[in-house]
Formats: sequence, C-alpha cells, structure tokens
Amino acid sequence: MSSRMFKFGVTATSAAVGSVLAAWSLDHWNTPRVVNNAAVAPPKRKRTLPMRSEQIKSLMSGEEFDVLIIGGGATGAGCALDSVTRGLKTALVELDDFASGTSSRSTKLIHGGVRYLQKAILGLDLEQYRMVKEALQERATMLESAPHLTHPLPIMLPVYTWWQVPYYWVGIKAYDLVAGDRNVKSSYYLSKKDALELFPMLKKDKLCGAIVYYDGQQDDARMCLAVALTAARHGATVCNHVEVKELLKKDDGSGKQVLCGAKVKDHISGKEFTVKAKCVVNAAGPFTDSIRKMDNPTVKSICCPSSGVHIVLPGYYSPDQMGLLDPSTSDGRVIFFLPWQRQTIAGTTDLPCEITHSPIPTEDEIQFILKEIKNYLNADVEVRRGDVLSAWSGIRPLVSDPNKDDTQSLARNHIVHVSPSNLITIAGGKWTTYRAMAEHTIDAAIKACNLKPEREEAVTSYLKIEGGQGWTPTMYIRLVQDFGLECEVAQHLAKSYGDRAFAVSKMASLTGKRWPIIGNRIHPEFPYIDAEIRYGVREYACSAIDMIARRLRLAFLNVQAAQEALPVIVDIMAEELHWSKEEKERQIKAATEFLANEMGHSVNRTSKERIPIKLSKEEIQTYIKRFQLIDKDKKGYVSINDIRRGLKTFGEGDVSGEQLHEILREIDTNMNGQVELDEYLQMMSAIKTGDVAYSRFARMAELEEQKQEAASLKQKISVDRSGGGL
Repeated sequence: MSSRMFKFGVTATSAAVGSVLAAWSLDHWNTPRVVNNAAVAPPKRKRTLPMRSEQIKSLMSGEEFDVLIIGGGATGAGCALDSVTRGLKTALVELDDFASGTSSRSTKLIHGGVRYLQKAILGLDLEQYRMVKEALQERATMLESAPHLTHPLPIMLPVYTWWQVPYYWVGIKAYDLVAGDRNVKSSYYLSKKDALELFPMLKKDKLCGAIVYYDGQQDDARMCLAVALTAARHGATVCNHVEVKELLKKDDGSGKQVLCGAKVKDHISGKEFTVKAKCVVNAAGPFTDSIRKMDNPTVKSICCPSSGVHIVLPGYYSPDQMGLLDPSTSDGRVIFFLPWQRQTIAGTTDLPCEITHSPIPTEDEIQFILKEIKNYLNADVEVRRGDVLSAWSGIRPLVSDPNKDDTQSLARNHIVHVSPSNLITIAGGKWTTYRAMAEHTIDAAIKACNLKPEREEAVTSYLKIEGGQGWTPTMYIRLVQDFGLECEVAQHLAKSYGDRAFAVSKMASLTGKRWPIIGNRIHPEFPYIDAEIRYGVREYACSAIDMIARRLRLAFLNVQAAQEALPVIVDIMAEELHWSKEEKERQIKAATEFLANEMGHSVNRTSKERIPIKLSKEEIQTYIKRFQLIDKDKKGYVSINDIRRGLKTFGEGDVSGEQLHEILREIDTNMNGQVELDEYLQMMSAIKTGDVAYSRFARMAELEEQKQEAASLKQKISVDRSGGGL
C-alpha cells in the first residue's frame, strides 16, 4: 500500500513539475502584443460630469456619431471608453442601468483562472493558455487603473491529502510564472498550524497544509459605473434607461445595406427618437442574440446562458483578508468563499437557464452552496440557512463562435464578429478582460466601418478610472479631519469614490451631534450616508433600484437592511428628482419587488414557511406564555399596536411605522398584517434549527417575559419577609 502511494506521489509530483515546464514553453510561444503608448499624448478629461438631461439632449441632437454602443455592462462601458479616448465621437445606450445585468452579479474577483490554467497545461491547449495569459495581464492593469475599487486578495487552497501538496504548489507556482512581471504577489505554502492561524474557521481534521495565492477583488457594479463615467468625462454620450427598438440601415453606394443608427426610446421621459451612427457595436451580454436578430432575423443564436448564484453570509464566516477556494465540489465546479464589504460572499453554481432581465436565485442553488462550504468549515461554525443575508443569480453569457463553421463548440475566450451589414458583436469573455475585449472590438470597428480615429491604438491600458487619479490608501484620514466624518464612513467613501469622495462629503448634512459632525447614515448597520443618495443622482441613478443595487451595494449585502432603508432613500431621491407622492410609492413598490425576486428576499421567506415546528412540549408552553404576554387584549393575535407598545416598554421610544411593519413582515408569513401563534412557534423553531438567524419580535417577546417575572418577584417579597425594611 505504501509503495503504491509512493508511486502515486511521484507521479503527481512529476506531473506538477511537467506543468511548470509546459507553462514555460507556452509562455515563449505567446509573446503578448506590446502597444507603444509612450508617444501618444493622453487625452484630457472634462472637469465636470454632464447631467443626464445633457446626455439625452446630445443623443437627440441629430448629429452623427462615429460609434453607437448597445449595452452598458463592463464590455459596453469599456468599448465607450476605448472609442472616445481614440478620438471617435461615441454614444452608449443601456436598456436598464449600467451594470444592471451580469456585470453587477459576479464573484467580484479579478482573476486569470487557476482551473483554466490547469486544463491548458495538462491538455496542452494553447488557446486556453493564451486566455489565462491575457487575463493575468489585464488583472494587473485593472489593479493599477482603479486602485480605490480594487485590491489584491490572498486566497487559500486547503489540502487534505499529502500527495496533493506538491501538486497544487507547483500548479500555483505555474500561475505566478504565467503572470510574469505582472504578478500581484507570490504564492506560498502554509503548514497546518499556520493555515489555521490565518483561517481559524477552517476544518482541521486531516488538514495537511494549504497553498495561498493572490488574485484581485473589486466592487464590480461601481467599477463598471466608474468606467462609464470616465468615458463621459472624456466626451462620450452615455445614457442608461434607453432602449434600442430598431436598427436602421442604408445603401452604402455599392448596393450593400449597412447599419447607420438606431431608433431608441428613453424610458424616463417616454420619448422615441433616432440616433445616427457610422458604426453600431453590440455589447449586450446575455441579450446579444436579440440585437443580432434585429440586424438579421434569420441569424442563428450563439448565446448559451448559464446561471451562477451567489449568497452573502455574515462577516464572521471568514477572516477579513483571506479567501478560500474549494477546487473540487460535488458537481465539479470551483466554489469561492471570500470576504467582501465586511461580509462573506460564496458561490457560484453553474446551471443552464433561460435568458431573462430578472434572474432569480432558487432554494436548491442556495442549499447547494451551503452544503459545499460546510465541508471546509469546522464544527464551531454552524452553517445556517437563516444566515443568508442576500442571494442573487447572474447569467453567464457563454457563446459559440459565429466566425467558425462548428457553431456547437463554445468559445472559451471572447469573440468579435462583423456581420454583412457591419454590426460589430462582442460576446463571451469575462469581467477581468473587459479592457482587452473593448480594444479588440474597436480595432474591428475601425477596420470594418472605415472610421478615422485621432489615435490608431488604444490608450486605455494606462488611463486611471474615475476616482483613481488622486487616491491614496490614507486619503480617508483627510476626510475625517477635514469634514468630521466617522472613520468607517470615511474609509467607505474613499474606497467607493476615490478622489471624488471629497465631492460626496461636501453634500453631506449635519448630524447635530458633537461627533460625527456630518454624514447621517441611511441604515445604522452600514456606512452609507445621505450624501451618497444625492451624489448618486448625479451619477445617473434614475430609480430606487439603481441606488440600492448599484450606486450603493446594500441590496447585495443585506436584503432586509435594503428594505428598511428604502423609505429614506426614496425621500432623498424625491427631493433631487422632484418625484410626486405617487411616484415615490411606485418606486418603493418596484424596489420591494426587486429585493423579493432578484435579491433572494422571497426565497428566504419561502424557506421559513417550509420549516416544520420542532419544539419540545416545554418550549411550546414557554413560547405560548410569551405570546400571551404581548397579546394583552387577548385577541388571539399580535397587532402593530402590540409591537409598538412592547418596544416602548423597553426604551425604544417612538418607532416609525415603516420599522414596525418591517418587524411584522419578518414573522408574518401568511401576509395578513398580524402575528398568529402558529407563526410565532414556527419562527422560534426556525431559530432553534438555524434556518433563521435572529428575530426582533422573538427578542421582544423574551424581554416581555423577563419583565413580567421581575415584576412578579417584587410582589412576592413582602415587607415582613424582607425584614421590615430598614
């Protein structure tokens, strides 16, 4: 047996060493294209950001654009920035909001793809190797271009079989080698003791050690928005909530029909108009085929959508600065377990799905992720369904390459396709390579449509993204000292807005306290302040959903907190955008539906409803007693007034109606506006089993019982028994 294991270990080590040699050889086959940007003068950006009304006016002006880009995700925004900085007159339109689709629903990693490199080396797949090589180069560029929104993140790969230690170690070293001089930081090996010290939540049984490597992490939605804003500052016309209704064509003089623009509709004003353009770029992500079929209704579909679900758990599930990689899940897909925005993000799944504007996470996918992460956490960390703070699904737009005859094979990398009418389609790829994808797309557009840019080559590889120009790691200290912000709030503003944090801070209202001087939080648990709502409107936020999901990341971090903050957010937006009372109600309704369906609020509620009551007779009697103490009028149910009275008893003071309704909604599973005994028992059973983490109503009932017991004890102690007083 030992001889067999020895041979197996030697074989694994040999394969690992061979992988390094293969990586070295492949590296010499693939010399990256070097663009000499030193001789190109960097374009100057505008000092002020045009308002959305100005952008719409520019779009409606009737002037012809060189490039019209359809899609405001990472790729579309990247194309707009690349195009405008080459000196082309550029417009971008997005049906919903910037990053409203796949670009805000990623794993938040900036990476080359460790698993892809393994396949490339073991399979001697040159195409896949080049994809990893390009992604690692772009990883470094992203970290440099937006230092406030990105940062290196160490990721631990725990090893539970001794022979895998050298195998994984050499494989990860190959990852470093392929990155070359653009590597983030060098990987290293950890003993079992050191691994548990850095990641104490890790399961220690049979742990042999761990490998730690580095990738990048980002705030994906704000990164996409920052790229679009940078394009706008350079002169691009970028408009969200503008839908393409029809592609327009004309005769190019030789009898060939070519695209010359599009009919669009502004969903904010309801106006429809025509946008003229010499070139149209299709960067619609999962909706690529719908635009291609506007150009040619008979064209074959190339998009093969896949659903990727992520969940967010409390921050105590992982260390602040260490991620975890599960390289071999039960379905063969890699799962990441990462700290993000002081919480923990876990995912992703990979299932075929339908293309939709509103992808919904399912309970089965959430349970799969919870089951997989349980395998790597120790017994002290009870992985509970009730700890899922938010869940979302993103559509991964895998594509078959229309440039090849074999349309059944899925392209691992991105593809750029030029149709007979000159529709430039960019599809596939991933977040990390958005800049390179944009560069290849605009290169193809210039050639196909005979455009005349001021600069032939892309200059985006050395441009700073919005907020990155004057940012430093200690900039937040100036925000604290100059404005009187809380330290946590200042750090958040500096990381989210970069050097634009000063502009945000100037819009903050006074708190009326000795400290902090300015910056009223919109939710006590998160560092988001009122000024961000006002500034978000200037960043083209048009709806409450735009604000809670993409300008702030509250919907992705904690769906319940987002629901609680909605009234304050809508009130401030109403002041900025002059909404009527009816419009405010419509915005709250739409945002509530978004949180329920797309951010996992409804699936969380459904999981509670399916929980059977598993309580002992003694526990049931205790909870019945508590319920009756709150129901002072003996109605058989607890109303809003009972909850208000209970909270006042414990010093909560005046509680807003919205807060009262939120407490009620936590437990009111049958949605009849009152809490009945069976709902309360079900909630307590869910807390006991861990399917629900916490309930304010349950805590209030417990405190009510304690108060009654204390009062009863005082009545039992008579003057005689107490010794007659003094």
